[in-house]
Amino acid sequence: MSIRSQLMETRKRAILFEGLVVKIEQMEVKVGEKGWHVYQIVRHPGGVAVLPLHDDGTVTLIRQLRPAADDFLVELPAGRRQPGEDPAECGRRELVEETGLVAERLEPLGILHSSPGVFDEVIHLYLATGLSQGEAEPEQYEDIETVRLPLAEALEMARDGRISDGKTVAALFRAAGRRG
Repeated sequence: MSIRSQLMETRKRAILFEGLVVKIEQMEVKVGEKGWHVYQIVRHPGGVAVLPLHDDGTVTLIRQLRPAADDFLVELPAGRRQPGEDPAECGRRELVEETGLVAERLEPLGILHSSPGVFDEVIHLYLATGLSQGEAEPEQYEDIETVRLPLAEALEMARDGRISDGKTVAALFRAAGRRG
């Protein structure tokens, strides 16, 4: 029995919606002595995000249209994992697709639960170093512009809210903490 099943008792599970990327599942969850309560959870296959750090102390981020935010956001190169795909391999693939960068090394920066109140998505974060420039290969539906700037400037943008994407903020501060 997994830790999860020991901690959480569920019943009346049903898929309410199944789309191209996500499913929405509704279930009743027993909350200790408080009884049974209805939850709806967005099921997502998970993703990977990569912070490319160049030898000169700059980072490459992307500016990408995000219809859910009704804006272009500055964020890490990132993407959805394919079923069974190794997170590091997904990170390498997305880094090349979105920026054209190839990394000699990927250093794990841990995981991020994007919004655990409603999503089960887990994002694996990596720091990419030993970078060389190749040709970007964005998906047909992606409108991406690369933005290269000093790590210190990116951190300031995360502090003051110009970078509002959670995975990007987390990776920037985790990487900066490791680099001193």
